[in-house]
Amino acid sequence: MIHIDDELRRRIDNALADRCPMFIATVSPDGEPQISMRGSVLVFDRETLAFWERGWRNSAANIENGSKVVLFYRHPTERVNLRFYGTATMYREGAIRDNVMSRTVQGELDRDPDRTGAAVLVRLYRINQLSGEVLQER
Repeated sequence: MIHIDDELRRRIDNALADRCPMFIATVSPDGEPQISMRGSVLVFDRETLAFWERGWRNSAANIENGSKVVLFYRHPTERVNLRFYGTATMYREGAIRDNVMSRTVQGELDRDPDRTGAAVLVRLYRINQLSGEVLQER
């Protein structure tokens, strides 16, 4: 079972402010890996992460093509390193998009002044430590 507790929620929701932006890795349909930084990752609910997609480059295309994803959180001074594995779904319109946009950090929204972005939900199926130890699994 996946259950993001309050401490983990605090870490993720404050990652950018703590200078620990998360990274997302995706894979294209032909197997090409892609990694990029995400400053807007937040906890959507106890088993789902979300972020605001505004770049519309490789990661977005991979998500739309059904790529599984892994998000990496690293807080170097506290020596916390976590990987969040999940399946991603993009929302270009509607209530979920509006919900995520309303919760996205202002600095990320400022980089999307025309609000052309979309919400991405990542339903988690595993959380690992960097060592590979599984902490939670669906």
